[in-house]
Amino acid sequence: MLDVATQVALSTRKLTLAYDGNVIIQGLDLAIPQGQITTLVGPNGCGKSTLLRGLARLLKPRGGTVYLEGDAIAHLPTKKFAKRLGILPQSPTAPEGLTVRELVAQGRYPHQNWLQQWSKEDELKVEEAIATTHLHEFANRPLDTLSGGQRQRAWIAMALAQDTDMLLLDEPTTYLDLAHQIEVLDLLHDLHTQQGKTIIMVLHDLNQACRYADQIIALRSGVVYAQGQPQQVMTETLVREVFGLDSRIIRDPVVGTPLCIPISRVRSLENGNQ
Repeated sequence: MLDVATQVALSTRKLTLAYDGNVIIQGLDLAIPQGQITTLVGPNGCGKSTLLRGLARLLKPRGGTVYLEGDAIAHLPTKKFAKRLGILPQSPTAPEGLTVRELVAQGRYPHQNWLQQWSKEDELKVEEAIATTHLHEFANRPLDTLSGGQRQRAWIAMALAQDTDMLLLDEPTTYLDLAHQIEVLDLLHDLHTQQGKTIIMVLHDLNQACRYADQIIALRSGVVYAQGQPQQVMTETLVREVFGLDSRIIRDPVVGTPLCIPISRVRSLENGNQ
């Protein structure tokens, strides 16, 4: 639960989300804090990405309401909504041959209208986003010639050019090797600490979630099993009941956050036979 003094960035009231006749989330009440990094964790199929899509207005609710800083998002004009919240979906794709700068420039779409097309401010925001993500040397290269980590930074740069205070990211480290995962997560941490961005993201790696998040929301079968600071949420009981896995939770020797050590049944049997 959030402290009464904590401002709420996104909240839901009796939210129900479904695909065709398959209800994934039903009657969910949730409050996500402003000015923090919040990670959604849980097993495959628990509703993490579905919830993120609902929060980002990419999936129309079957029932209930999503609120952005108190405003019902269903009633916000599209461009006004896009000026307040940026979304990076899972495994985004771009037209072949699109350069990094061209991709980042697309983030300025919400700020365009028939009276004002491209402006000096648009150019400035694009260049700032490219600089923040350290992509200057790749700015004129086609996106499909970059490494996975570089491409992901380019997509984040597009979201930054959108110039919102809030970013939603669905599994931003998917398909990246460990070094590029840390590169992307460090970038998001810097955006939070240096620019005050509210960041909400889905992560699979529990240890990365603990290391980078101020708040963790653990989902099980479309229901919030636990919400709070990593030290409060990440317990052996949670890992067992949410993920069906025995574990040991110890203190991360580098940063002091909870560190989940999964217990392998095969290794446990081998050790028991020694």
